[in-house]
Amino acid sequence: MPPVPPGDALVVTKLDRLARSRPDARDIADELTRKGVTLNLGGSLYDPTDPAGRLLFNVHGMVAEFEADLIRMRTREGMAVAKAKGRLRGKQPKLSKSQEAHLVTLHRAGSHTTAEIAELFGVARATVYRAVQRAGAPG
Repeated sequence: MPPVPPGDALVVTKLDRLARSRPDARDIADELTRKGVTLNLGGSLYDPTDPAGRLLFNVHGMVAEFEADLIRMRTREGMAVAKAKGRLRGKQPKLSKSQEAHLVTLHRAGSHTTAEIAELFGVARATVYRAVQRAGAPG
């Protein structure tokens, strides 16, 4: 939380921008109460020392946490559906199997440096080293 001088108002557009979780939001509200700071949440002033202001702050916190939980749940469901359809594969390899085999052949021949091979295939040297290691060639 940014430093707020006593007696000022902390302006926040959305509660999820202020805190990561409801307990975190509660701790921030307690700190604001100790400092005598009011909270401006989306244009409405909430006084953490006032019971109604504290209640509304907690309600906003619960709604923000609920929204975050829904987003996480929908993301997991979408990933499960994609995985079931075989569309969740992660990052695609830079080289095809035949390109990787050709790369290893060039490396084993010893006619090119690792940097030259990397430039030839448009990959980093680390990719060359990993390909050679996967092929079981001494690197």
